[in-house]
Amino acid sequence: MADSYDVVVVGAGSFGAWTAYELRRSGRTVALLDAYGAGNSRASSGDETRIIRMAYGADELYTRWASRSLERWTDLFEYIHAPELFQNTGVLWTPPVGHPNIAATLRTFEQCGIECERLSAATLAARFPQFKFSSEPSGIFEPGSGVLLARRAIRAVVEEAVRNGLDYFREAALAPDGNEMKTTSGQALKAETFIYACGPWLPKLFPQHLEGCIRPTRQEVFFFGTPAGDCRFAPRDMPAWIDFIDPRGPYAVPDVENRGVKTGFDRHGPEFDPDMGDRVVKDIDGIRALLAERFPALAGAPLLESRVCQYENTSTGDFLIDRHPDFENVWLVGGGSGHGFKHGPMVGEYLTSRLDGTGVAEPRFSFATKTREKKRAVY
Repeated sequence: MADSYDVVVVGAGSFGAWTAYELRRSGRTVALLDAYGAGNSRASSGDETRIIRMAYGADELYTRWASRSLERWTDLFEYIHAPELFQNTGVLWTPPVGHPNIAATLRTFEQCGIECERLSAATLAARFPQFKFSSEPSGIFEPGSGVLLARRAIRAVVEEAVRNGLDYFREAALAPDGNEMKTTSGQALKAETFIYACGPWLPKLFPQHLEGCIRPTRQEVFFFGTPAGDCRFAPRDMPAWIDFIDPRGPYAVPDVENRGVKTGFDRHGPEFDPDMGDRVVKDIDGIRALLAERFPALAGAPLLESRVCQYENTSTGDFLIDRHPDFENVWLVGGGSGHGFKHGPMVGEYLTSRLDGTGVAEPRFSFATKTREKKRAVY
């Protein structure tokens, strides 16, 4: 006999965990499933850290969502007595002087009430001597932003939801059949609504509609050791840093929890299988070139850890949050595209309001806007 719920959520990453959390808070009976467990190393949400920042150029929607999400993350961390899960490092963006995204970002920040600082090249050099720039940059610094301890944060969301009555299973789900869904172990779950928020596994479960529309890509991440006794790369001195203008999409996270400076490229890697893909890094020369160029003190730093995770990208970079085209009771949620982790709380709020009948549909999240043509515009 099948267990019965109001909602079954598949996938315990940032989107799925927060959705299950919010739905349970609304009074619904909820089950949450994840094939490998919350915060697992195969998941797009399973790394040590994720940057949470407000800068999206003129894109006010994501700036407002990021701001609200940060409030929700930190409120939860305070409530469970784990404030360290958010590291208030600040976030630095360093576009070239005069780049049009500077004015667009500053206008959006003013409209949304986001605190920021404009930094000249001279101020950048004095304040953040860890960095080196090949051309004269300007700086936009978000003092209230920072870094989420991703793997631990996801587990915290799920654990708090379980304390509030969520049923959580480590099970691999199949596609539903009407009001019933089975797992690969044979367990059957009935529900009025099924929400599939399983990131790079979405096109595997729904290939007819999502193959090519959600593209999992291979992304390499590196952690480098800092010089002995050198505190310049510690969170109190070094902010999280992103460079959307450089076509490589470099970013760096300070030496959080003494794990080393995390670096990588936001550019999309090759297609990747989240179950069986090779997770041995390959582009060590490329990342060392970045260190020599931008962080000279780390040019010869030892590699402490490395890993391969994956993005799961839509054609535009906008999220997919919409009903399945053929099934009214099935929602598909994904397309984090390298920037989605921080927005988990707002994804949960949005879906809960849609199921309540009080939320307004955001056209950019619709299935109809997703194509197989690569036109990423959201970073």
